[in-house]
Parts: sequence; structure tokens; C-alpha cells
Amino acid sequence: MSDTTKGRNLFHAKVKSVLSGDTLVLASLESGQERLFSLAFVSAPKLQREGEEPFAFHSRDFLRRATVGKVIQFVVHYTIPTGNKREYGTVTLQSGEELPRACIADGWVKLREDSRRKDLSESSESLLDELERLQAKAKADGKGVWATQGGIIENTYEISDPKGFVQKFNGKDLDAVVERVLTGDRMILRLLVSSSRHVQTIITVAGIRAPKRANTAEGREQPAEPLANESHQFVEARLLQRSVKVNVLGLTPQNQLICVVKHPNGSIADFLLKEGLAQCTDFHSTLLGTQMKVLRQAEKHAKDNQLGIFKGHVESKASSAGDVDVTISRIVRPDTISIRTKSGGEKTVQLSSIRGPKPKDEKQGPHEHDAKEFLRKKLIGKHVRLSTDGVKPPSEGYPEREVVTIVAGNKNVALMLVEAGYASVIRHRKDDTDRSPYYDELLAAEEVAQTEQKGIWSSKAPAAKAYQDYSESLQKAKIQSSVLQRQKKVPAVVDYVKSGSRFTVLIPRENAKLTFVLSCIRAPRSARNPNEKAEPFGQEAHDFANRRCLQRDVEIDVESTDKQGGFIGTLYINRENFAKLLLEEGYATVHAYSAEQSAHANELFDAERRAKDARKGVWQDYDPAAEEAEGEAMHDSVNTKTNETANGTSSNDGATAPVKPDYRDIVISHIDPATCALKFQHIAPTASHALSNLMSAFRTFHLSPSSSSSTAAPKTGEILAAKFSEDGEWYRARIRRNDRDAKTSEVLFIDYGNSESVPWKNIRPLGPAEKFGTAKLKPQAVDAQLSFCQFPTGNKEYMDDAVAFLRENVEGKQVVGSVDFVEKDGGLWLTVFDPNGRGKGEEVNVNEEVVSEGLAMVPRKLKGWETGRADVLKRFREREEEAKGSRRGMWEYGDLTED
Repeated sequence: MSDTTKGRNLFHAKVKSVLSGDTLVLASLESGQERLFSLAFVSAPKLQREGEEPFAFHSRDFLRRATVGKVIQFVVHYTIPTGNKREYGTVTLQSGEELPRACIADGWVKLREDSRRKDLSESSESLLDELERLQAKAKADGKGVWATQGGIIENTYEISDPKGFVQKFNGKDLDAVVERVLTGDRMILRLLVSSSRHVQTIITVAGIRAPKRANTAEGREQPAEPLANESHQFVEARLLQRSVKVNVLGLTPQNQLICVVKHPNGSIADFLLKEGLAQCTDFHSTLLGTQMKVLRQAEKHAKDNQLGIFKGHVESKASSAGDVDVTISRIVRPDTISIRTKSGGEKTVQLSSIRGPKPKDEKQGPHEHDAKEFLRKKLIGKHVRLSTDGVKPPSEGYPEREVVTIVAGNKNVALMLVEAGYASVIRHRKDDTDRSPYYDELLAAEEVAQTEQKGIWSSKAPAAKAYQDYSESLQKAKIQSSVLQRQKKVPAVVDYVKSGSRFTVLIPRENAKLTFVLSCIRAPRSARNPNEKAEPFGQEAHDFANRRCLQRDVEIDVESTDKQGGFIGTLYINRENFAKLLLEEGYATVHAYSAEQSAHANELFDAERRAKDARKGVWQDYDPAAEEAEGEAMHDSVNTKTNETANGTSSNDGATAPVKPDYRDIVISHIDPATCALKFQHIAPTASHALSNLMSAFRTFHLSPSSSSSTAAPKTGEILAAKFSEDGEWYRARIRRNDRDAKTSEVLFIDYGNSESVPWKNIRPLGPAEKFGTAKLKPQAVDAQLSFCQFPTGNKEYMDDAVAFLRENVEGKQVVGSVDFVEKDGGLWLTVFDPNGRGKGEEVNVNEEVVSEGLAMVPRKLKGWETGRADVLKRFREREEEAKGSRRGMWEYGDLTED
């Protein structure tokens, strides 16, 4: 204990603040009650608004740094009974240093002129003597207030140019002193902008909003918000009169500075949020940038632990749900998307915290199409990650919807939209927690888009997108159809699915839309309204088309038009014929007549056959045996129809299975190298004579100069005259496909069954229809396949061997065909006999020879009519076993059917 404290009461207190270089505000350690305490016998330069005395700030700063926030011992030497009873005495710091000795020794205070009082005690007299010696030395050394220059600081209380001030100091750390704490998020700072210039002003802490304290506004007393005092005390206890670092970010609407305030342990905002004594505010998000994420995490800590103002907080179920994988099925609006879950269910969701271009807004409306197209190209049909952020209640006629965040390829979809200027960010209410977890990034992206004038922020709106309708009239459709036919595969987008086989299609490069109908098939009809009943599997076909085609990039190959102005043709999705996909799922049936005229006939019929075998869709009740039994009951009538068909005088619309032997003299005119399917001609006297006469007249006609005009651009499906490359003769041919660039057409020679690519110069009009048309003589090439034979279509080497065998033994030769079964489309299943083997029985038929040579196998999945031929199947399987044992053909490396 020093001499100055002997015989006096010793007190302890915490220094709350320092008013000047000689006066402190002390707080009781027990009650927190405050008292004013001045250092005895000395006075410091005055800090005052009208103008500070030289060294006033330095003097106070010396005392502030030494005492604020610290527990001290003090002794009262005397009091002066003024309005507020003020006590004077000495202070002992925890380090043992005493005040005012240290202050006067460093020259920051002076002895009072009236310090020599008559009633001073002996110890006080001794203290004064020591202080006089210390002051004399400080004065001699020119310390503190005794310095001959400096000490004058210009301290202003208003910022004349707030924007200029922010621009000058933005991004820089300024030293400052917290002069007063107003609320948890507002305080008065003394900014030390230079050694000779300070600015004292009110600032707002960036990124947070603290509860408001009680105040009186317009004569009315406003009560304090919950925990307002606690928030204020939390900041005051840690920052009042502390040295801090300040980062100036921007201005409030009242032109107050928005700042990040950091003491040595970090940002005060972060600590307030963690204790639940403030909450994040969105208005400063763009100013803080990535720092806002740290504040959000601090707020989340308080919410999770139910601290402070978040006591009783319960996280919504939606926001606590995990991520799920979904598929984007449709872009409804730029901010609204339909998704399909793994279970197949569909629902419409809204992107969190953003709003797409407003359709009725003159400035934003024209951007809606571009915004939808931006999303469609990036998302449609893609697998994405979805997290639910909340639920948007029903409003303005819209149902309740989940608000979600969608991430595609590690990119936030909403953020991409905002960055491109195709969406704005919603300003949420402070109590609205159903928002994007990337809200701060969205706000920052919006600010950049506005600065760069992207999308809806552009000063110049794009022209509204308007598509001309090619299908609005039949006349217009026919004109545009001829143009599109020449372009072959045209890039398009499916805008709407009307049914399983009917679509509204957009052609962006033509700025056109049209109704497009799939050729060669018929899909069951779906219900067009709630009161209409759909055909069986009509809705399933419609849904399948929606899943696979809606808003997808496709290609269309236009072939013709219908009576309503619809465009008929082939639609390719991912380079695959969509009609084939429908058939494979059993959601459509082949229209045999139109399919036969198409280049896709084989793949369509094969797809339908696979659906039948698998009993899919409309074929779920398909029973080949029933059809065979029906054929047996009607075999006499069927045989008559079959013979008429063979002679070109009638058509066969039913699938039949003749019971009596039906032998026909035929010539195999073509063998398909990909499938070993056959084309043959009947050698009946009437048929062969009719064909010979027609061909003789046909050749004579096309040798005459008058018929030499070629066709400029043949139409798909048209029957014309084409020159066969191998013999240079003219034959009747059907146009399968056109290559506009090479000016060639793929043609099918309808009387012989083979096909090839023919230059347009070798294609000409057929000639007089009454002489050469199909009404005069029906196409003579008939489709057929070898019964009980399954060829290795997946192995080109073995297929080539099978084709070579058939070409050597039967192609171009007169053989005997036994009709085993007639398909609905008129195609035949044949057993072909060697020309020298007729009358020797089935043991020497070509079908058996093919199996015996290992060029085909017995079908592993039998058709209904085949199952009833047990004796024949037994014989064929014996031939197959012989081929296996001898390692012939496809069996050369063993049994390829084994697992």
C-alpha cells in the first residue's frame, strides 16, 4: 500500500469509460452502479464539440488505453460539492502503476492552480510535492501538453460528402474509437482518418439488425423490443471506448455509414449473432459479399441452440429435408419448373427467392421467352439435385407450392438465371425463413447484372417473339410442306404434346410452329377433357410422349400433310425414331399400308412384334394361338383371299394360319442383307404373264425420247420410273427417302423387292397410269420370312454367310414356297423347297438346310402358330444339334446361347 492510500478507504471498480484525460466513469463490481471519478490535483485539456484544446484527444487516449475495461483500486482524497458531487483521488492499476503520477510524468495532465488547499492532509501534501517534481521534468523534456508543436486535431461531426467518403475509404481498415453504443447495431465512432483529422459520426453495423431500445418518437413512447437492453449491454461491455478497426462498406438511406466493426477478437456482428442478440439483415448482403455467409452461419448456430431472440425457434420440416435426385420434365415459367421424382410422380415447384420476368411488364415481358429457353437448354430432361427450402402458400389463384433450390452440374440454377439477367431477387420479410440458402449470392449476382445491364435490366427490351403458324390452313401447310421436305431433318422443339402421336412443334430457325403427326402408326386416343373417355392405353401413350418429348430438341422429317393442315412425318428424339419407341412400349400399332411405303417399315414392324411378344400396352391380351384358331376356322375363305393377294387382285387384312398345304411357285427376287427377309414373285401363269407384258411395254415407253424428262425433286412415297444400275433398265419404283444435297433418292423396286440409291437424273414420271400404275397391276414383290429360322442379326460375319448361302441356292431361281402363316400386314412365313426336291418331303427344304449349316437357329421364343408344329420343331432342333456337334457356322466356338 502506497503512502497516499494509508488511512483512507480503498475501493475497487471497473472503468466503463474515460471522459477526458483526468476523468473516468466507474462501475461497481457488485451492483454495476456508475460514479464519476476525477484524478486529484490535475486537469487535462478539454474535449468539446466547439473545438478541442491541443492534446485533448491524446491526453484522454493515454488514460483510456490504460484503464477502460479494467478493474482498478481507487482512493478518494477530496470531493467538491457541485451539482453532481464529484470525487477526486488516485487510482492504482493492476500493474501497480498509479494515477495521476503516470499521467503527469508523461505530460498529459497539468497540476491545478488551486491544488494547494489549506485543508490538505500530510499525505496529500507529499503527493503534491512529488507531482510538482514530475511535472517539472515532463515540462523540461517537452512531453505531452508541454510539446512546442502539434497536438491540434480537427474533429468534425458531419460528413459533407458521404458518398465520396465511402468511395475513398471503401475496402480500407480505419482505426476508430467507440465513443457511445446506441443499440446493438448502432454506435457513435470517432474515425481516425489521419493524424490531424478525426470524424465523429453514427454508424450502422453491417449485416445485422439488433432489437430496438425504448425511445420516444413523435411524442409517443415506443417500448423496447425483447432483449434490446441485453443486446446493447453486450456490445457496450465489449466495445465502449475500445480501439476498433472499421471497414466502411456503404450508406443507409439516411446517409449513415454502414461498417464492419472489428475488435481484436473479431467482428462484433458475428458475436452478437452467435448469442442470439441480433439477426441477419438482407439489405447489407451485397455490401458484405462472401462475409455474409459467415454471419448466416453464426445466426444458424443461435437458431439451432435456441439462444436469445431465437428461443423456441423450430426449423421448418421443409428446410430440414435432405437433397433428392429428380428429373426436370417441363419449364413452366422462368421461375417455375415441373419435376419428376424417381417414383415417377410429377409436381410443380418454384425456385427459391427469385422472380422471373413479369409477363405484363413492358420492360420485362419480352424477356420471358429468352429466359424460358435459357432454362430449357440447360435443364430439360436432366437429372438434378433438389433441396426444399420452404412452402409458398396459395395466392392469386396459384396453388400451394414448394420453394426449392436446384443444383445442376454443381451450378445453382436460380443463380445462373439471376447472373444472366433473367430473374430478379425477392426481398423477403425479416420473419420469412422460406428462402434460398444462397440468398446473399443471389443479391450479389443481381447487383452485377444490374450494373452490366443484362436481360431485364437492359435499357433496351428485345422484340417480342411471335411464331407464324404453318398449320393455320391447309393451303399454307401444303406450301410450307414442300419447303420442309427439301430440308430433310429439320431441327425443332416440341412445345406441346396433344396425344401420343400428335405434337405442336416449334422451328426456331424458321420462326414457325406447326402441328406434327407421326406417320405409319396409330396411337390410341387420350381424353381431351374431363368428360371424355380415353381409348385403352391412350393416356399412357400421351404420358409417355410427354416424358420423352415435351420441350426436347428433336428433328422432324416431313413427308406430307393431312386434311387439317397437320404435317405428317418422322420425329427423331436423340436420333431415334419416336414412332418406333411408341411401338416398342405397346402404345401404338403399325398402319401397315403407310408403313410399307416408308423407309422405316422393317424397324416399325419389328418394334411392334417385340411389343406383341412381350404383351406390352395394347397387346397385353394378345394371343397368337387364338388368332391361329380363328384362322383354322376360316381357312377356306383365307386361302381364297391369300391366292387373290398373290395374284395382285385383293388385299389381306387379317392374320391367318392355313391348315391345308399351300404350295406356290415363286421366284426369290431379293434377300435383305441385314435380316435375311425375302421378297418374291408368284409364277402363276396369269401373274407372270401380266408382269411380262407390263414390263415389255414399260421398257418400250421409256426408250422413246418423249418420256426422257427427269423429275426435279421426287416426293417420298411417290411411284415413279427408276433406272436400275446393274442392267440399265427402267422399272417401277417407290420413293423411300430423298437426299436433297446429293440429289439422289432411295427407291424400292416394287415388282422385285430390291432397293438402291438412284440419282434424280435416272428418275422420271411413271407414264400413263392406266398402263403402268398400281391400279393396272399391283406391286408383284411379296414380303416373306423363312419359317422356324432365327438368324444371327447381331453378328455381321455370320449374317453375311447366311445371305451368301441363300443367294447361291435360291435367289433368282424358281422355287416352291409353302405358306405356313400369313401376318395381318400380308407378310408370309414360308418353307422354301429346293427346286429339285419337290415331292421328296420336308426333309430337304431350304429352311432345314440353313439350320443344318449353322446359319440360323430354331427360334428361342416361338410364335403361337409355331408352337402347334411339334413334329416340325423336333426335326429342326435335331438339325441344330447336328450343326452344334459339327461346329458349323455360328456354332464354331460352341453354344453361343449358353450363359
